[in-house]
Amino acid sequence: MWPYPKVVAHRGGGKMAPENTLAALLCGLEYGFHAVEFDVMLARDGVPVVVHDPYLGRTIPGSGNIYDYDAAELVTMDAGSWFAPRFKGEPVPLYVQFVDACRQHGIWMNVEIKPAPGFEEETGRAVATLTQALFGLQIAADDPLQVPLFSSFSTVALEAARLAAPAIPRALLLDDAPADWRDQAKRLDAVAIHVNHKKLTRQFARDIRDAGLGLFCYTVNDPVRARELLSWGVDALCTDRIDIIGADFAG
Repeated sequence: MWPYPKVVAHRGGGKMAPENTLAALLCGLEYGFHAVEFDVMLARDGVPVVVHDPYLGRTIPGSGNIYDYDAAELVTMDAGSWFAPRFKGEPVPLYVQFVDACRQHGIWMNVEIKPAPGFEEETGRAVATLTQALFGLQIAADDPLQVPLFSSFSTVALEAARLAAPAIPRALLLDDAPADWRDQAKRLDAVAIHVNHKKLTRQFARDIRDAGLGLFCYTVNDPVRARELLSWGVDALCTDRIDIIGADFAG
Protein backbone atom coordinates (compact mmCIF):
# COMPACT_ATOMS: atom_id res chain seq x y z
CA MET A 1 0.00 0.00 0.00
CA TRP A 2 2.96 2.33 0.57
CA PRO A 3 5.96 1.72 -1.73
CA TYR A 4 7.59 5.05 -0.84
CA PRO A 5 10.13 6.14 1.80
CA LYS A 6 8.91 6.03 5.40
CA VAL A 7 10.38 9.32 6.66
CA VAL A 8 10.19 12.46 4.56
CA ALA A 9 11.76 15.90 5.11
CA HIS A 10 9.02 18.52 5.38
CA ARG A 11 9.39 21.38 2.87
CA GLY A 12 12.91 20.30 2.03
CA GLY A 13 14.87 20.78 5.22
CA GLY A 14 12.30 21.09 7.96
CA LYS A 15 13.32 23.61 10.61
CA MET A 16 16.99 23.50 9.63
CA ALA A 17 16.81 25.77 6.56
CA PRO A 18 14.40 28.18 4.84
CA GLU A 19 11.42 26.12 3.71
CA ASN A 20 10.78 25.21 0.08
CA THR A 21 14.18 26.38 -1.15
CA LEU A 22 17.06 24.62 -2.85
CA ALA A 23 19.09 25.38 0.27
CA ALA A 24 16.54 23.40 2.29
CA LEU A 25 16.78 20.51 -0.15
CA LEU A 26 20.57 20.39 0.22
CA CYS A 27 20.23 20.65 3.98
CA GLY A 28 17.94 17.63 3.99
CA LEU A 29 20.53 15.76 1.96
CA GLU A 30 23.19 16.60 4.53
CA TYR A 31 21.01 14.90 7.12
CA GLY A 32 20.63 11.83 4.90
CA PHE A 33 17.17 12.48 3.49
CA HIS A 34 16.43 11.24 0.00
CA ALA A 35 12.71 11.90 0.29
CA VAL A 36 11.12 15.33 0.45
CA GLU A 37 7.74 17.04 0.65
CA PHE A 38 7.29 20.49 -0.87
CA ASP A 39 4.55 22.86 -2.02
CA VAL A 40 3.76 24.10 -5.52
CA MET A 41 1.44 26.89 -6.66
CA LEU A 42 1.12 29.04 -9.77
CA ALA A 43 2.65 32.42 -10.50
CA ARG A 44 0.56 34.96 -12.40
CA ASP A 45 1.78 33.64 -15.75
CA GLY A 46 0.78 30.07 -14.88
CA VAL A 47 4.30 28.84 -14.15
CA PRO A 48 4.52 26.55 -11.10
CA VAL A 49 6.79 27.79 -8.31
CA VAL A 50 7.80 26.18 -5.02
CA VAL A 51 6.25 28.16 -2.18
CA HIS A 52 3.79 27.52 0.64
CA ASP A 53 1.92 30.77 1.31
CA PRO A 54 -0.26 32.35 -1.38
CA TYR A 55 0.86 35.79 -0.20
CA LEU A 56 4.12 37.61 0.45
CA GLY A 57 5.23 38.72 3.89
CA ARG A 58 6.15 35.63 5.92
CA THR A 59 8.96 33.91 3.99
CA ILE A 60 9.26 36.45 1.15
CA PRO A 61 9.49 40.19 1.88
CA GLY A 62 6.89 42.32 0.19
CA SER A 63 3.16 42.62 -0.16
CA GLY A 64 0.47 41.15 -2.32
CA ASN A 65 -0.07 37.61 -3.54
CA ILE A 66 2.04 35.07 -5.38
CA TYR A 67 -0.38 35.29 -8.30
CA ASP A 68 0.24 39.04 -8.55
CA TYR A 69 3.74 38.32 -9.91
CA ASP A 70 5.14 36.44 -12.88
CA ALA A 71 7.56 33.61 -12.19
CA ALA A 72 10.46 35.68 -13.56
CA GLU A 73 9.77 38.24 -10.83
CA LEU A 74 9.35 35.70 -8.04
CA VAL A 75 12.68 33.99 -8.69
CA THR A 76 14.46 37.29 -8.01
CA MET A 77 12.89 37.60 -4.56
CA ASP A 78 14.62 36.71 -1.28
CA ALA A 79 13.14 33.56 0.28
CA GLY A 80 15.96 33.00 2.77
CA SER A 81 16.62 36.07 4.91
CA TRP A 82 13.57 35.48 7.12
CA PHE A 83 15.22 32.30 8.36
CA ALA A 84 18.79 33.45 8.93
CA PRO A 85 21.17 36.10 7.52
CA ARG A 86 23.38 33.47 5.91
CA PHE A 87 20.49 32.51 3.61
CA LYS A 88 20.01 36.06 2.31
CA GLY A 89 19.28 36.02 -1.41
CA GLU A 90 18.11 32.40 -1.52
CA PRO A 91 15.57 32.58 -4.35
CA VAL A 92 12.08 31.23 -4.83
CA PRO A 93 12.62 28.10 -6.96
CA LEU A 94 10.73 27.23 -10.08
CA TYR A 95 9.10 23.80 -9.85
CA VAL A 96 11.24 22.55 -12.73
CA GLN A 97 14.39 23.67 -10.89
CA PHE A 98 13.36 21.85 -7.75
CA VAL A 99 12.54 18.71 -9.72
CA ASP A 100 15.90 18.85 -11.50
CA ALA A 101 17.73 19.13 -8.18
CA CYS A 102 15.78 16.22 -6.72
CA ARG A 103 16.51 14.04 -9.72
CA GLN A 104 20.22 14.91 -9.68
CA HIS A 105 20.45 13.72 -6.08
CA GLY A 106 18.10 10.75 -6.26
CA ILE A 107 15.42 12.34 -4.05
CA TRP A 108 11.86 11.04 -4.08
CA MET A 109 9.19 13.75 -4.16
CA ASN A 110 5.84 14.27 -2.46
CA VAL A 111 4.52 17.25 -4.39
CA GLU A 112 1.79 19.06 -2.49
CA ILE A 113 -0.39 20.93 -4.96
CA LYS A 114 -1.07 24.13 -3.03
CA PRO A 115 -3.49 26.26 -5.05
CA ALA A 116 -4.15 29.84 -4.09
CA PRO A 117 -7.86 30.39 -3.38
CA GLY A 118 -9.79 30.48 -6.63
CA PHE A 119 -7.06 28.76 -8.66
CA GLU A 120 -7.67 25.14 -7.65
CA GLU A 121 -8.47 23.64 -11.03
CA GLU A 122 -5.83 25.60 -12.94
CA THR A 123 -3.13 24.68 -10.45
CA GLY A 124 -3.92 20.98 -10.41
CA ARG A 125 -4.00 20.82 -14.20
CA ALA A 126 -0.83 22.86 -14.74
CA VAL A 127 1.27 20.99 -12.17
CA ALA A 128 0.09 17.62 -13.44
CA THR A 129 0.64 18.47 -17.10
CA LEU A 130 4.18 19.68 -16.46
CA THR A 131 4.98 16.70 -14.24
CA GLN A 132 3.70 14.34 -16.92
CA ALA A 133 6.06 15.95 -19.42
CA LEU A 134 9.01 15.78 -17.02
CA PHE A 135 8.50 12.16 -15.95
CA GLY A 136 7.01 10.51 -19.03
CA LEU A 137 9.62 7.78 -19.31
CA GLN A 138 9.62 7.01 -15.60
CA ILE A 139 5.81 6.85 -15.55
CA ALA A 140 5.90 4.37 -18.41
CA ALA A 141 8.44 2.25 -16.51
CA ASP A 142 5.97 1.97 -13.61
CA ASP A 143 8.60 2.45 -10.89
CA PRO A 144 6.91 4.29 -7.98
CA LEU A 145 10.18 5.55 -6.53
CA GLN A 146 11.00 7.34 -9.79
CA VAL A 147 7.68 9.22 -9.99
CA PRO A 148 6.36 11.92 -7.63
CA LEU A 149 3.30 11.46 -5.47
CA PHE A 150 0.81 14.32 -5.64
CA SER A 151 -1.08 15.38 -2.53
CA SER A 152 -3.49 18.21 -1.82
CA PHE A 153 -6.19 19.41 0.52
CA SER A 154 -8.09 20.52 -2.57
CA THR A 155 -10.19 17.77 -4.13
CA VAL A 156 -10.77 20.11 -7.09
CA ALA A 157 -7.02 20.36 -7.69
CA LEU A 158 -6.54 16.62 -7.31
CA GLU A 159 -9.38 15.87 -9.72
CA ALA A 160 -7.85 18.24 -12.28
CA ALA A 161 -4.50 16.49 -11.79
CA ARG A 162 -6.16 13.10 -12.22
CA LEU A 163 -7.70 14.15 -15.51
CA ALA A 164 -4.47 15.70 -16.80
CA ALA A 165 -2.08 12.94 -15.70
CA PRO A 166 -4.00 9.88 -14.49
CA ALA A 167 -0.89 7.70 -14.15
CA ILE A 168 0.72 9.97 -11.52
CA PRO A 169 -0.47 8.75 -8.10
CA ARG A 170 -2.47 10.98 -5.78
CA ALA A 171 -3.03 11.25 -2.03
CA LEU A 172 -5.81 13.11 -0.27
CA LEU A 173 -4.65 15.49 2.47
CA LEU A 174 -6.92 15.79 5.50
CA ASP A 175 -6.99 17.83 8.67
CA ASP A 176 -10.46 17.25 10.12
CA ALA A 177 -11.58 14.21 8.18
CA PRO A 178 -15.02 14.52 6.56
CA ALA A 179 -17.48 11.67 7.00
CA ASP A 180 -17.21 10.84 3.29
CA TRP A 181 -13.39 10.60 3.17
CA ARG A 182 -13.61 7.09 1.73
CA ASP A 183 -15.86 8.28 -1.11
CA GLN A 184 -13.59 11.24 -1.81
CA ALA A 185 -10.54 8.99 -1.98
CA LYS A 186 -12.35 6.57 -4.28
CA ARG A 187 -13.51 9.33 -6.65
CA LEU A 188 -9.96 10.64 -6.88
CA ASP A 189 -8.52 7.14 -7.27
CA ALA A 190 -6.19 8.05 -4.40
CA VAL A 191 -3.51 5.64 -3.23
CA ALA A 192 -3.10 7.17 0.23
CA ILE A 193 -4.53 9.44 2.88
CA HIS A 194 -2.27 12.08 4.43
CA VAL A 195 -3.48 12.99 7.91
CA ASN A 196 -2.64 15.58 10.55
CA HIS A 197 -1.09 13.33 13.18
CA LYS A 198 -2.79 15.37 15.93
CA LYS A 199 -6.17 14.26 14.56
CA LEU A 200 -5.26 10.61 14.02
CA THR A 201 -6.63 7.96 16.37
CA ARG A 202 -5.78 4.28 16.45
CA GLN A 203 -9.24 3.47 15.07
CA PHE A 204 -8.97 6.00 12.24
CA ALA A 205 -5.59 4.54 11.31
CA ARG A 206 -7.18 1.08 11.20
CA ASP A 207 -10.06 2.36 9.06
CA ILE A 208 -7.68 3.88 6.51
CA ARG A 209 -5.64 0.73 6.25
CA ASP A 210 -8.79 -1.42 6.03
CA ALA A 211 -9.82 0.73 3.07
CA GLY A 212 -6.67 -0.43 1.29
CA LEU A 213 -5.02 2.99 1.40
CA GLY A 214 -1.56 4.06 2.43
CA LEU A 215 -1.39 6.16 5.60
CA PHE A 216 0.99 9.12 5.87
CA CYS A 217 1.11 11.59 8.78
CA TYR A 218 2.19 15.23 8.92
CA THR A 219 4.06 16.94 10.62
CA VAL A 220 5.59 14.71 13.30
CA ASN A 221 8.39 16.30 15.32
CA ASP A 222 8.42 14.21 18.50
CA PRO A 223 10.22 10.83 18.33
CA VAL A 224 7.92 9.36 21.00
CA ARG A 225 4.85 10.29 18.98
CA ALA A 226 6.50 9.02 15.81
CA ARG A 227 7.07 5.60 17.38
CA GLU A 228 3.47 5.48 18.58
CA LEU A 229 2.16 6.28 15.11
CA LEU A 230 4.32 3.62 13.51
CA SER A 231 3.03 1.11 16.05
CA TRP A 232 -0.50 1.96 14.89
CA GLY A 233 0.39 0.94 11.36
CA VAL A 234 1.18 4.38 9.94
CA ASP A 235 3.18 3.80 6.79
CA ALA A 236 5.17 7.03 6.69
CA LEU A 237 5.51 10.50 8.12
CA CYS A 238 7.08 13.85 7.38
CA THR A 239 9.03 15.83 9.92
CA ASP A 240 10.49 19.27 10.50
CA ARG A 241 12.95 17.84 13.01
CA ILE A 242 15.23 16.10 10.59
CA ASP A 243 17.92 16.44 13.24
CA ILE A 244 16.18 14.10 15.73
CA ILE A 245 13.92 12.01 13.48
CA GLY A 246 16.32 10.74 10.89
CA ALA A 247 15.71 9.31 7.45
CA ASP A 248 16.22 5.79 8.83
CA PHE A 249 14.05 6.33 11.93
CA ALA A 250 11.38 3.85 10.78
CA GLY A 251 13.92 1.19 9.84
